[in-house]
Amino acid sequence: MGRFDRRRGHLLLSCALALGLLAGPALTASATPGPATQFTPGAPGAGDPYFPDMGNGGYDVSHYDIRLAFDPRTKAISATTTVIARATQNLSRFDLDFKGPLTISKLTVNGRAAAFTRSGAQELVITPPHGLRRGTTFVVSVTYAGVPRRIDDPALGVSGWVATKDGAVALNQPIGAATYYPVNDTTGDKATYTQTITVPTGLTVLANGEPGPTTKHNGRTTFRWQMNQPMASELAMLAIGKYNVTRGVTADGRPNLTAIGQSIDTKAGQGKVFNRTTARIVQWESSLYGRYPFGSTGGVLTDARVGYALETQGRPVYDQRTSEVDGDLLAHELGHQWFGDSLTPVHWSDIWLNEGFATYSEWLYQEKFNGVPVQKSFAETYAGEKDWSGKVADPGRDQIFDDLVYNRGAMTLQALRMKIGDRAFFQVLKQWPATYRHGNVSTQTFIRFVERLTHRDLGAFFRTWLYQPGKPKI
Repeated sequence: MGRFDRRRGHLLLSCALALGLLAGPALTASATPGPATQFTPGAPGAGDPYFPDMGNGGYDVSHYDIRLAFDPRTKAISATTTVIARATQNLSRFDLDFKGPLTISKLTVNGRAAAFTRSGAQELVITPPHGLRRGTTFVVSVTYAGVPRRIDDPALGVSGWVATKDGAVALNQPIGAATYYPVNDTTGDKATYTQTITVPTGLTVLANGEPGPTTKHNGRTTFRWQMNQPMASELAMLAIGKYNVTRGVTADGRPNLTAIGQSIDTKAGQGKVFNRTTARIVQWESSLYGRYPFGSTGGVLTDARVGYALETQGRPVYDQRTSEVDGDLLAHELGHQWFGDSLTPVHWSDIWLNEGFATYSEWLYQEKFNGVPVQKSFAETYAGEKDWSGKVADPGRDQIFDDLVYNRGAMTLQALRMKIGDRAFFQVLKQWPATYRHGNVSTQTFIRFVERLTHRDLGAFFRTWLYQPGKPKI
């Protein structure tokens, strides 16, 4: 009940802001502080050891409202992002993550102009007119413009706002969100989202969640999208360009919206194949992992030239040169909707909880639809793996997307299945995402959960598979 009430409050507040019904002083309790009140700055980082500059402290975001216009000729955006948050300490100032070269023209806190500076690689340091008292809700509005610059990290690849031939895509994992909107860019601060995107008529916009009304005016079209379940910033997405969109429903009546970029949609009927395959896999994975965690599903096939697919919440993005549909890949990214999206690690060191389960989803798919037993996939991976160095549950910043995380993560799950038996293992697969639905988790949380469910001490097992380098004996 608490989650439903909070979400409803966020949506009502967002709508009120959009209609101009709320003024700053009516919303906030950050009145001029009394002499005994002590206000201190929020931390400029969220405490992730791999990405110390990411995220911020002192507040908790409940909702982002992104209103953005895109010009495909210049690749520039003009935008206003509104952030609704609650102070978790008495704040004298606070940071958002926001990268150059976007230029800020206006910034307010609770409707009043606030001082701000840019610091380091991505710190937007904001000083409101008065201190913000702990427990009070406040609203930050930032208006800005420019040409977003993508991130191309030598170890982690491309992320953030990526220009394409006919538009752009935003793929934020792990450090890209701040390239196009001000954000508390940490996995530990989930929020709901509204995205209102205006583009020249003829282009399509896809984003997380469910579509709202689309309007046209003076040769431009505005698309509206709403993600009503909490979402980590690294899972937000946008796709702008020329797309062929297919609408369907899943077996439980959930909207299923898929799209294929027109430049690669050259084989007749692929739109329906993509849509139906997505629905079939969601239905099958729901039978294993429990109720699908979001209001809609779908996916986007696009020629983005980033070299990967990404489990963006509710609507994965698959970077491809053709419209061919790979069931293995869909099983992986849709499996992430439970493991990684609904359940999100607090720290990036625990990313095996995303990728191990998603890779195991591929193995289960191979068994269900192609007749390849999971044990065979495990045995072949175990025999073929050449590098057994590193720790699965702490791979290092530059190794979070390595085989160590994917393959050994999946092997850990199969080894656990052999250890505790099928009945208990499949209880884990269903009860783990149900227990922590829409929350944040860690490796230690998972270990304690499995030990409670099985009534067994599994410390030695998990130390061997997750924390000790070297090839485990089986």
